[in-house]
Amino acid sequence: MNRKRLLLLALATLLLVGAGGAAWWRFARAVEVATVVAAPGAIAARVVGPGSVQARVPVTLAARVGATVTQVHADVGDAVHAGQLLVTLDDRDLAARRGVVAGQQEALARNTEGARAALAKAQADLDLARSKQRRDAELLAQGFVSQAVVDASNSAAAAAVAGVDAARATLAAREADARTLTQEARYADAVLSYTRIVAPMDGVVIQRLAEAGSSVVPGTPLLKIVDPASLWVATRVDESVVGRVMPGQAASIRLRSGEVVTGKVARIARQSDAATRELDVHVAFDVVPRRFAIDQEAEVAIAVGEDLGILVPLAALARDRAGVQGVLVIDAGRTRFQPVETGGADEHRALVRKGLAGGETIAAAAEGVRAGQRVRPAESARP
Repeated sequence: MNRKRLLLLALATLLLVGAGGAAWWRFARAVEVATVVAAPGAIAARVVGPGSVQARVPVTLAARVGATVTQVHADVGDAVHAGQLLVTLDDRDLAARRGVVAGQQEALARNTEGARAALAKAQADLDLARSKQRRDAELLAQGFVSQAVVDASNSAAAAAVAGVDAARATLAAREADARTLTQEARYADAVLSYTRIVAPMDGVVIQRLAEAGSSVVPGTPLLKIVDPASLWVATRVDESVVGRVMPGQAASIRLRSGEVVTGKVARIARQSDAATRELDVHVAFDVVPRRFAIDQEAEVAIAVGEDLGILVPLAALARDRAGVQGVLVIDAGRTRFQPVETGGADEHRALVRKGLAGGETIAAAAEGVRAGQRVRPAESARP
């Protein structure tokens, strides 16, 4: 019986020693951690915002007459040149109308020539009547004819003058009709030309909105093209930081495809969104991506100078159980959670605005390290 008690006592003692050893191993043993001294420094400041690819010069080609599409000569993705034929509409009705006007012009031209001939004849009749009027007046003075003959000559001359005026008025009317028909012909030619829709500029087709056989009316969109050289990213920047953005500043553009390209700030809006308190900032590409899509999502980071503060490694940042961000300060061989407020960051470092003074030693990597843990520095370096 005594032997059994001794065995139980020995077993309990071993368990206590083991538990104490485990507790020492976990809580009293100093864990080696890499450390870094938080020091003042500067980090590149960026204004980041979401955006989308837009075209400064989008052009929608639309029908200007009601007709049927006979052929579409360009497709999405095609590069087109100014003056290139893109869409053809059925022009038979308009061509017939132009033919009618041409026939009217031909008939009027003949009538105009007849009016000119009539005016020439009236002018000749007037010259003859005036010659006879002068001769009869001379004969009356010599007593060879009566006054009645002279009166008849005067009447004939007056009638000849009226005939010239009438012929001149008829010719003027025909010439006015000719000018009217000329304008109608120009209008008919213009309307007929609307059946051949050409590219107004060099560009790329981004939308094909009609097919052969489609019936269109004035205003129906047919194709949409953009000038690739005019592409930019429209991003939105908060009012609180837009004052740091200036035209010409360099920017990095990350497209939804993962491609990263460079650009520059081209324009800053002067109208703020009353709901979001953001302004549009347009960033032009330095080199237009080979493949692009209008309205494609992008993220823009604009370089706006440098921010000053305390620099720490990104890996040094941690969060406590309440979700508060902070770092693990090493104080008298133990870690202490210190809440901090961060600002900008780059790929490796973060800028601390509040909560940390320069010269404090912190754990370079917070992962695997607890607050209140005994530690010993393994390495000391500047961030």
